[in-house]
Amino acid sequence: MNPEKIIPAGYKEDAAGRLIPLEHIKPIDLARDDLVREIVTSARYLSEGIAKFKAQTFGDIAAFVEMSGEEYGVKVGGKKGNVTLTSFDGRYKIQRAISDHISFDERLQAAKALIDECLNDWSETSDPKIKMLVNDAFQVDKEGTINTSRVLRLRKMDIRDERWMKAMQAIADAVTVIGSSTYLRVYERVGDTDQYQPIPLDVARG
Repeated sequence: MNPEKIIPAGYKEDAAGRLIPLEHIKPIDLARDDLVREIVTSARYLSEGIAKFKAQTFGDIAAFVEMSGEEYGVKVGGKKGNVTLTSFDGRYKIQRAISDHISFDERLQAAKALIDECLNDWSETSDPKIKMLVNDAFQVDKEGTINTSRVLRLRKMDIRDERWMKAMQAIADAVTVIGSSTYLRVYERVGDTDQYQPIPLDVARG
């Protein structure tokens, strides 16, 4: 967080960095400035509170997972893996979910070459839907990246051609985990139903 500049009494700094005397600023502009700063101060306080809440909660969950494992004489990694904790009455549910971010290395190009060989040989006999799925899978977005889920979906197709199977293995070998994100979700049961609704922790979702 960048510290705010010290502004001389009776002045405000504008967006261009100029010092403007207060008497030369319209009342509505001063009121807007006060409102924005008031909201930002509250947002910073809330953000710090959420950060502390998340850190404490993730720590508590990790410690509980380790404690639960000790009942069976095993040591488990409390900070990794998806976990769902439910209150005794089933009214509340907490989920810790870890999502890996994956990418593909150069072996994806070998997989694409093998798939192209298959498609060329099957041009007269293959289902056009297969070609469409392959083309969609290997399309790049504006950032030049490939949609990983579409590529991995190809591995679910039951095709017994040796080259296709070799290509699917190349896709599996090309997967590289480049990071992960941990999510916390808190739910409350809806009345006496078996449905749960999230308790929102994201101010933007309102």
